[in-house]
Amino acid sequence: MTQISYAVNFPVGTRNRTVTAKGAGPAVPRIARLMALAIRFDAMLREGKFRDYAELAWLGRVTRARMTQIMQLLDLAPDLQEQILFLPPIEGLNERNLRPILRRIDWDQQRQLFRTITGPPNGHGSQARTT
Repeated sequence: MTQISYAVNFPVGTRNRTVTAKGAGPAVPRIARLMALAIRFDAMLREGKFRDYAELAWLGRVTRARMTQIMQLLDLAPDLQEQILFLPPIEGLNERNLRPILRRIDWDQQRQLFRTITGPPNGHGSQARTT
């Protein structure tokens, strides 16, 4: 048996850097990708392709708790889900910062709290900054 070895260099400090293919346009924010995953996973569960979150978590190699966190994005008001899918990157808008909003049942309260993170609906508030 022949053994082949080679060195692989991983650039230092690129963990949080977003890489896009040349000419591919701007990168999709992580929160938008998570929202899209939650929507897709929900559809797959409804179609019976998977039994439950535990099976999805196992196949996705994440914990069941993490899968639950991702799927809780579906508890947002539908218009907020849509905004997350299409908003440009906004500083402070991530899944962790959305958790207090996700705990609210009232969609009007969710919208009000969401505006505190993203700024006014026109996107010109002091807190709305693209990255």
